[in-house]
Amino acid sequence: MSRTSLFETIDREIDAERETLIELCAGLVDAVSVNPPGRTAEMAAAVKAYLDGRGVSAEIVAADAEAPNVIGGVDGAKPGRHVVFNAHMDTMEPGDASAWSVPVFELTRRDSRLYGLGMGNMKGALAAMCAATAAIHRHAQGLAGRLTLTAVSDEVMFGKRGTVLLLRERPDLAGDFLISGEGPGFMDMAVAEKGLLWLDIEVRGPAGHSSRSFSGKTAVMRLAAFLSKLDVFNDIYAVLPPELAGVSGGLDNLGFRLSLNAGSLSAGTVRSQIATRAIAKLDIRLPPGLSADEIEGRIRAIAADDPDIRIERVKAWDANWDAPTSELAVTMSAAAEAVRRQAPQPVVRLPGSDARKWRSLGIPAICYGPQPTLSSGIDDYAEEQDVIDSAKIYARAAIGLMNG
Repeated sequence: MSRTSLFETIDREIDAERETLIELCAGLVDAVSVNPPGRTAEMAAAVKAYLDGRGVSAEIVAADAEAPNVIGGVDGAKPGRHVVFNAHMDTMEPGDASAWSVPVFELTRRDSRLYGLGMGNMKGALAAMCAATAAIHRHAQGLAGRLTLTAVSDEVMFGKRGTVLLLRERPDLAGDFLISGEGPGFMDMAVAEKGLLWLDIEVRGPAGHSSRSFSGKTAVMRLAAFLSKLDVFNDIYAVLPPELAGVSGGLDNLGFRLSLNAGSLSAGTVRSQIATRAIAKLDIRLPPGLSADEIEGRIRAIAADDPDIRIERVKAWDANWDAPTSELAVTMSAAAEAVRRQAPQPVVRLPGSDARKWRSLGIPAICYGPQPTLSSGIDDYAEEQDVIDSAKIYARAAIGLMNG
């Protein structure tokens, strides 16, 4: 069978199994996997059952029973290259559940959309990757190379029970190419993603009764003043490295912008006393062209004149990327254009993903998937057709890369 005929056959098969794929999405949404605590046992069971039912070899690798990881494998009839699919099973918290117009933990099919916590981030992509893996398995005798699906735990909190564990225990899963289902939004294709810098800022000051507070003297107000100085960092835009020429910053060029947020503030115990310590936990996202060391250095320079300000680095890594002209990016773009009649825009992804763990090993990695906007939130959803299309695109791209 020619490559073109094979792709057309797989497209027809995936279209014919639309309802089965939607049922899988429903099962994944039903399997609550909010992190924290990050329990994915039910999710893993649903993924493994789907793969087992289609003859795909699947195994569980786990640090503990609460957060297992599923590995599904397909081997072609002759040697070739190894492509790895990666999707995480845990989800962010739903936020204010009363603000949802649909059930949080139940799939709602409405207006050509699939609603439910995790559909955008990223149970829709995981379901599409499962369908693509099953399709490739059906045609494995005519293919070269190897495909591995990794459905992992503990991603949204940057934990160690998912991809970190797999790549440590199973170095064979590094492969030759990584396709992550972490869509950057709007069905764009992320060839790059921002880095991260977590800093804890602590300000100390004298104790006392609230009636003895003075302007700019308490730990809380001095921390507030310091954070006000840092707020201007949200207006910093990077100049991209030359190898990312042609890559878009996406909506409002947010992919090129540094973001700085104090996600957690703490101080004191009662309102009538002056707190002696005030702490802010910062989350800073770094576009390509701005390093963690550089930004931390600039923040420390602002604090240098105040001996009572202490800064601790909690976690950090720089932005990472593959060139939009790489074989992986070109193959992925061509697959998407063939299915959707329009090539995806190469962009910088705003949040982090497990793709960086493969890039840190020198493995080309890319992010593409049915996340409809920049991030999930209230009424999390994926467009139904985007999920179906993604399954076809994953299959086409994987076969192209496996077979060369």
